[in-house]
Amino acid sequence: MEFFSNIGKIPYEGKDSTNPLAFKYYNPDEVIAGKPMREHLKFALSWWHTMGGDGTDMFGCGTADKTWGESAPEARAKAKVDAAFEIMQKLSIDYFCFHDRDLSPEYGSLAASNAELDKVTDYIKAKQDETGLKCLWGTAKCFDHPRFMHGAGTSPSADVFAFSAAQIKKALESTVKLGGTGYVFWGGREGYETLLNTNMGIELDNMARLMRLAVDYGRKIGFKGDFYIEPKPKEPTKHQYDFDTATVLGFLRKYGLDKDFKMNIEANHATLAQHTFQHELATARVNGVFGSIDANQGDPLLGWDTDQFPTNVYDTTMCMYEVIKAGGFTNGGLNFDAKARRGSFTPEDIFYSYIAGMDAFALGFRAALKLIEDGRIDKFIEDRYASWNTGIGKDIVDGKVTMEDLEKYALSKGEVTDSLSSGRQEMLESIVNNVLFSL
Repeated sequence: MEFFSNIGKIPYEGKDSTNPLAFKYYNPDEVIAGKPMREHLKFALSWWHTMGGDGTDMFGCGTADKTWGESAPEARAKAKVDAAFEIMQKLSIDYFCFHDRDLSPEYGSLAASNAELDKVTDYIKAKQDETGLKCLWGTAKCFDHPRFMHGAGTSPSADVFAFSAAQIKKALESTVKLGGTGYVFWGGREGYETLLNTNMGIELDNMARLMRLAVDYGRKIGFKGDFYIEPKPKEPTKHQYDFDTATVLGFLRKYGLDKDFKMNIEANHATLAQHTFQHELATARVNGVFGSIDANQGDPLLGWDTDQFPTNVYDTTMCMYEVIKAGGFTNGGLNFDAKARRGSFTPEDIFYSYIAGMDAFALGFRAALKLIEDGRIDKFIEDRYASWNTGIGKDIVDGKVTMEDLEKYALSKGEVTDSLSSGRQEMLESIVNNVLFSL
């Protein structure tokens, strides 16, 4: 069955095209910097938003039909697979990401849920073998069921902790089965509302225990990919333990997990933490924990996680600038953790949304490469920090000085304002515009 019979494979028509069902900047097989764009960008479909998100929000019911023509949950799960693979093939998307319960809902007991999940993953595996499409990463949905109201790994209930571990075990097995190269921990309810009822020490210790158990089991069953943590400062709890990249780094280092985990950075989560998307990516990159990206954007006028498709080309440019500086993706990619707006409810809007996001990142990638090739920004930064390459700066870097040595140097030097130079922020921002709008 073809779900989108009125839509063919989306072509690349170039920047002068006005066809809404065509790419203007994303040419998947165009070779740039030694490999096709599709390999640089590694786009992924998000199973939860694309296949299940019907526009329901806290103020109203759904506006889009995501039943895929089926009322029974078993039949609907398979129909989602067929529709998802059709979407990916028509959009030239090579990967998908999933929560376990996106693929197959709960069926009353863990055993029954696992059995039904196996049927769906068997079906997906057959589709993968047929099409060559791949799983980027998987995860467990340990946050929406009432049992997780106080958290999963951080729950005060040992029984909930055990159930969470069992569910994660199965999600890891499903990820390995589908060839996923990543496994994500997003702490949906791993946080607290008030310290009046919370033992933060126990909760953090237990979260680390769960992650260590998951890593050990994943390696035991042959998972060779990356484990990720996805930072988020708030929602649904008021104080999320995975606030931002720097907070997560402190957690990982405290518990000796820093060699096992990388970051899955989401744009909207970065802005909720009062950071830029680029800041979070750069923090991950310079600390050697850059892994994967959830591609979306928030609305600066709204204070929650709106998960919009990314269309801000400045943001996508600076994102891809950091990705290139990090050496590109290895096991990670660009997962569209994004949903069409509630008022964009037709089947065609799925395609319009993905085209907008994919073109925005393709344009950002092209611009980021040009910025690096242009060299003016890199040269400015190199010159700005030149004092660390010679003289007292090099001695500091090489560990050859004491506090007494530095005092003696400072006393002999006198005032230092003559060695300061302008940061020239406005000039550098103008260079970005110059490069971006000359494409």
